[in-house]
Amino acid sequence: MIILSVDLGKARTGLAVSDVSETLASPLAQIHEKNPSALLDKVSNVAIARGAELIVVGLPKNMDGTEGDSAKSAREFAAALKEKTGIIVRMQDERGTTITAHNLLNATNTRGKKRKNVVDSVAATIILQNYLDSQNPTK
Repeated sequence: MIILSVDLGKARTGLAVSDVSETLASPLAQIHEKNPSALLDKVSNVAIARGAELIVVGLPKNMDGTEGDSAKSAREFAAALKEKTGIIVRMQDERGTTITAHNLLNATNTRGKKRKNVVDSVAATIILQNYLDSQNPTK
């Protein structure tokens, strides 16, 4: 099954996709959109075009596990995405994914504008890989 992952941001939203065996997540795209309705349309279109059967949306919890305004926005976006596409949507804790993405980009010496253009899709990839690993601990 193809799974799409979404790392919501205020200006940029990262997307990642799984392979059909649900083993490996790969970066897909970064959407530059501030308008929530337009972003919903763009993400929905990608999910449908890719044939996604499940969408995983990153849930930005606070480090102590509580949920704030960003988590509320992510849950609202996920509900709207499910309603618009008819695709099952799950939430995945995304604590630490942006830091991990920056560390990975440091390791590959990805800097400046190139880094800014990929960091959100890398974070979406980490969110999706964490989800895949949690669902298939033996893989």
